[in-house]
Parts: sequence; C-alpha cells; structure tokens
Amino acid sequence: MSLLVDVLLLAVSFGVILLGAELFTNAIEWFGKKLGLGTGMVGSVLAAVGTALPETMIPIIALVFVGGAAAEEVGIGAILGAPFMLSTAAMFVTGTAVLVFARRGRRKRTLSIDQRIVGRDLRFFLGMYILAIVLGLPLYEKPVWLRLAAAVGLIAAYVFYVYRTSQDPHGEHEADEELNPLRLQPNLTTPHTRVVVAQLIVSLAAIAGGAQLFVREITVLSPLVGITPLVLSLIIAPLATELPEKFNSVLWVRQRKDTLAMGNISGAMVFQSCIPVAVGLWYKPWVLDQAAIASAAIAVGAGLLLQVLLRPGNVLSGGQLAFFGLFYAAFIVYIVGFYQGPIPVPH
Repeated sequence: MSLLVDVLLLAVSFGVILLGAELFTNAIEWFGKKLGLGTGMVGSVLAAVGTALPETMIPIIALVFVGGAAAEEVGIGAILGAPFMLSTAAMFVTGTAVLVFARRGRRKRTLSIDQRIVGRDLRFFLGMYILAIVLGLPLYEKPVWLRLAAAVGLIAAYVFYVYRTSQDPHGEHEADEELNPLRLQPNLTTPHTRVVVAQLIVSLAAIAGGAQLFVREITVLSPLVGITPLVLSLIIAPLATELPEKFNSVLWVRQRKDTLAMGNISGAMVFQSCIPVAVGLWYKPWVLDQAAIASAAIAVGAGLLLQVLLRPGNVLSGGQLAFFGLFYAAFIVYIVGFYQGPIPVPH
C-alpha cells in the first residue's frame, strides 16, 4: 500500500511540475514581449529557459534545500538526465514525427535547417558538457576553488551564448508568431503586466513545490524498487519534466519550421550543460558514478554524431534523427545488464 501511495505522489509531483512549467512558459513569453525583446530572444532563450526550468529546479531543491546523500544523487541524476534525454529520446521523437508527417503527405522526409544556428548550439553544448564530465571523473579530489571557478565559468559561458543569440538576425522569421493568450487572462488580446508577473510567481511556486515532492518520493521509492536514487532520477526526471515540453518540436516539424524544432532541443541542451551543472559544482562535490558517466558519454557521442550530420552539404533526414533512439535504448540495456552501483568517492 505504501508503494502505491508513493507512486501516486510521484505522479502528482509530475503533474504539479508540468502545470507550473506550462504557466511559466506562457508567462515568460508575454514578459519578454512586454520588455520589448525580439522574437528570436523570446523564442530561443526565454522559452527555452522556461521549458528547461522544471528539470533545473529538481537539482536546486535537492542539493540546496533538501540535502543528504540520497537527495544529492537525485540532484546529480536530474542534472545529467536532461542532456542525455535531449540528445537521444527528444531527437528520436522529432525524427519519428518527421517520418510520420511525411508518410501522411504533410512534409518531406528531410529537414530544412539553418545548420549554422543549430551547429553553434551543439558546439557550445559539447564544449561545456565535456568540461563537466572531466571535472566529475572520480580520479582525483577536486579543490573547492576549482569547482567554484568552473561553476562561474559555465554561467559566464551561457551569458555569452545568450548575447550571441540576441545579436543573431537569423531565424527571426520562424519565431515571429502570435503568442497564446495569458492563462490567467485568456479573454484579453494583451494581458496586464501585473497579471503576467503574478502568473510568473505562481508558476515558480508550483514548480518548486512539485520538485520538492519529486525529490522526496524518489528518495523513498529507490530502496523499494532496488534502484539507486541517481539512476531512478536520471531516467524518470527528464522523461517526466523535459520530454513533454519538447513536443513543441513535433508541432513545429509538422508546420515545416525545422530550425525552430531543432533549436528548441539544441538550445535547451546548451542551457542544461551550463546552469544546472554550475549548481552541482557550486553546492556539492561533483563526483560521477558509472551510470552518470555512461549517460554523459552517450550524450556527448550523440551530440558529436549530430554535429557530423549537420556538416555543410549534408541533408538531415527524419530517419537519421530517429536513429538517436538507439542511444537511449543502449543506456537502458547498460543499466539493466551491466551497472554495478556507485563508484566510491576518493578522499
């Protein structure tokens, strides 16, 4: 009975997080418009941060406010799970959508992508994430100053990425579309600023509350199902909080807005390789176990392959993107058949 209750509470935490994410994304887009930001900044940065926020709040709640060994594992699992899921499962879903819509005659089987924009995202992601992996290898004890310096460097790198994106005139035509009505004022064409801010506050509270419940339930469930909190969080957290938000990419490939569809994923990969990792480096010793290293290595491998497929002269196809689902399947096979538990932390 206790297991059933905990599973139900975990499902409730997902629902609260996703509701908060929907309210936040809707409000942050209107907030950007109220500030007079360009459509590229609103779509590529603010909306990307909005969709990444639930996954980011889980490690913040786990590492900063909950604490303890199990909560720390949940936090690290959530940090590493998002780039892994984005570079594998999200690509698979997008590629499969392209193939399905092509079969129905809605579009071509190939994607028309501004390779320069998505390629830039991938280069940022690979550089920052490889740094995070190297710092997390359990080969030596990292001094505090090194972890803090790396955290500051990752945040600075993301600020630079945002600046570069804000200065980029490309892709504006795809992002230039009407915003959905504000959820708290659905009948108004232009909502009041104070209501936009109120929705932002409510959404952040919902995401934080849902994340805290998620962390608690993962730490309770992991010994009951015989899986470490890190692995359980790494697999479940991004599937529940990040992947549903990336179904925007499915809608965009149906509308043949392929750069937006891919940028929605690659932009989130940049964010997830910088800000959540910086939180992990700042607050706790950053030591990755076998499962964490395996997931991170797969994410980097998938990113490198996508970079190769986006080289000039090559046309990316839905089938090639769908292939990335094999990376996700390979990790599940590794966890089931080969994972031997955490690596001892060096002292």
